[in-house]
Amino acid sequence: MYVSPGGWAVNVEIWSDVVCPWCHIGKRRFESALSRFAHRDQVEVDWKSFELDPAALSAGVADEAPPGGYAQRLATKYATTTDSAQQMIESMTAAAAAEGLDFRFDRALPANTFDAHQVLHLAAEHGIQDAVKERLLRAYFTEGQAVGDREVLVVLAAEVGLDAAEIRGSLDEQRFAEAVRADEAEAAALGIRGVPFFVIDRAYGVSGAQPPEQLLAALEQAWAGRQPLQVIASGGGSTAPACGPDGCAV
Repeated sequence: MYVSPGGWAVNVEIWSDVVCPWCHIGKRRFESALSRFAHRDQVEVDWKSFELDPAALSAGVADEAPPGGYAQRLATKYATTTDSAQQMIESMTAAAAAEGLDFRFDRALPANTFDAHQVLHLAAEHGIQDAVKERLLRAYFTEGQAVGDREVLVVLAAEVGLDAAEIRGSLDEQRFAEAVRADEAEAAALGIRGVPFFVIDRAYGVSGAQPPEQLLAALEQAWAGRQPLQVIASGGGSTAPACGPDGCAV
């Protein structure tokens, strides 16, 4: 975690999925809130794994959108009519447009996102998790790319700085599989049932793609509630024996 000199960091953990429309919208709204937060340089963001549909099967790279498209998939999932599903799509598309996003549900391909979440963990190790997250969201919602396909993931993540060979190796070894499962288990333990879900300093939770004003208020409340470390001397006080980078006092 980055802690600025003389200060401390606010940790924001965001559970989301790369095929979740409100997660993409929520990301934009959070970015808007963060841009107006006076202490934005002291905020650390950690994208956490959440699979909306762990049983989903991915479409192949050459596949086209299935018959009926996204509306039919929504209708089947939520046991509603295709007309109602189409209304949901239009509402989400309008909400996305208001945030400067171009949602093309007519291009969206089915995808299992387990490997995508593993790639995001790898990206976190290299300090470019947000850039990879953004690339995967745009690939799915605007470009209609198969984000459940490993080779597609390699290409997309390499575009924003990850090494292609390292991506392939980590996926072949399932190096971050346990980390993804740990995120999901943690979400269950915290009672998270829908995404996006923002957890600030493990003290404040914000559910859903709330307006920027509400997200900003949550950041400000978390900042106001923080206290610098209070050091309480014990025994020998400030001169009590201790070890530091240069060795141990004797």
